[in-house]
Amino acid sequence: MNDTLQLGADGRLRHLLTTEGLPRALLVEILDHAERYAPAAAGGGPRGGVKKLPTLHGKTVVNLFFEASTRTRTTFELAAKRLSADVINLQVGASSTSKGETLLDTLKTLEAMQVDMFVIRHEASGAAHFFARHAAPGVAILNAGDGRHAHPTQALLDMFTIRRHKPDFSKLCVAIVGDALHSRVARSDIHALRTLGAAEIRVVAPRPLVPAGIETLGARVFNALEPGLDGADVVILLRLQKERMVGAFLPSTSEFHRDFGLTRERLARLKPDTLVMHPGPINRGVEIEGDVAYGDHSLILEQVENGIAVRMAVMAMILADAGDRESAMGNREGRGGVAQ
Repeated sequence: MNDTLQLGADGRLRHLLTTEGLPRALLVEILDHAERYAPAAAGGGPRGGVKKLPTLHGKTVVNLFFEASTRTRTTFELAAKRLSADVINLQVGASSTSKGETLLDTLKTLEAMQVDMFVIRHEASGAAHFFARHAAPGVAILNAGDGRHAHPTQALLDMFTIRRHKPDFSKLCVAIVGDALHSRVARSDIHALRTLGAAEIRVVAPRPLVPAGIETLGARVFNALEPGLDGADVVILLRLQKERMVGAFLPSTSEFHRDFGLTRERLARLKPDTLVMHPGPINRGVEIEGDVAYGDHSLILEQVENGIAVRMAVMAMILADAGDRESAMGNREGRGGVAQ
């Protein structure tokens, strides 16, 4: 069902709803495109080649966020603008949904304004699939996070960041640490890592925060931090999502930090080239010690920057005609702006 919704008859992306079921070749193609868009993602600064590309000139992208977000919404906005799209950020709390308008009515109303893509974040799992099933032909849906289900562009930017430092996934042991039960990032990362052939995928969490059946996705479960981190090449930390917790999952955040927080002492026992990542926002003193968050092992800020390039790539692959996309990228190559 995911493949039918996400991919057209030609195998190209129509929507991006989940990393589950994406063919490896397509996933790699997205990462390769992101590599080429990286200079423009940097905004024409000291590391950037060009400030703006004409790839999506004349297209309209609506950021439709039913949940609060800073880095995700902002990077989607920047990505669309770097591709010359017109961008509308819809404040859902101030929209007609607060007056009783249904999600479907909101979608159809905005479609009538000739919108080409909706970037949707919603608290309900499956919301992005709902929109994709009801979207008009030619209108694309990009999932920016739905409930506990999926956050595909976060997983793609995580894979992009890892690949830039450790390109051979077949040699990697990746430990995903923390609140996997409530994390859409964990699920999306596991699907992407498995597709890219990661040697070992671990979920390291207290028993109450381990999703049932996570092993069937290809992950090994550890209920203690030290063995879970032993030999890891990449550590992806997850935020405790208290807003999604109903009932008592943990005694306290201080006890979670004591048992599962990444501290300087624990980091020192890892391999010297271990990468530390986090989708944000960070809870300092809970899942990670402050000094570790932006230390030598950390790629957390790099993840944020890479998110622009990855989201540019996905938007262009869905919305741009093949000729326009290749022309824009070719013009940039002629100016020496492509990261090889």
